[in-house]
Amino acid sequence: MSSTRRGYDLLAPKFDSSPFRTPDGMLDATARALRPLGPFEAGLDLCCGTGAGVERVLRRVCDGPVTGVDFSEGMLAEARRAVPGAEWVRADARALPVRDAFDLAVSFGAFGHFLPHERPALFAQVHDALRPGGLFAFPVAAPPRVGSRPYWTLWGFDAAMRVRNALWHPRFVMYYRRFRLPEVRRDLAAAGFTVTTLALESLGRRPDGSPRCRLVLARRRA
Repeated sequence: MSSTRRGYDLLAPKFDSSPFRTPDGMLDATARALRPLGPFEAGLDLCCGTGAGVERVLRRVCDGPVTGVDFSEGMLAEARRAVPGAEWVRADARALPVRDAFDLAVSFGAFGHFLPHERPALFAQVHDALRPGGLFAFPVAAPPRVGSRPYWTLWGFDAAMRVRNALWHPRFVMYYRRFRLPEVRRDLAAAGFTVTTLALESLGRRPDGSPRCRLVLARRRA
């Protein structure tokens, strides 16, 4: 029943053993897909949590310094212990304290914490943090089939979160079904990115042949 930030401060010591951590398979698939698109120098993990994206992705594909940004001091404390040698910065992703500093930015599992009307400003911040020609990359899983058990699980979670936030303050913002790829592509383009996607083949395909997960590649125009 805490706020989003305080909730993650409390969850941080157990986060890596929770179902909310991005699976290693998705992190490794992202690193494999990014490696041929480099070389990259400085890398940024947006909403880095306990540092898994810095360790399993940025350190594998970046030749220069790597930085994690998160607004939860509890999560950053865990990241500092788990991944020494990286730079860890406490900041709100909607107000990044850097400009023209990174060649690659990644993010994993964080976008449900931003309401749709916040995405344009968020993407504008990432755009400005990248150097001209820099790349913003993040995986997006295919939506579950309508009527399936995962569909109703996500629908139920989002409905419960809406009720909780209507009745209890401060809010805990986390909605799984508000990050839709067509709308995300539109918002990225409006922020000044050229957007493509790449199937993460190692994560498999659905019965209809579509990929289970795509890597969004948003490049800041040079």
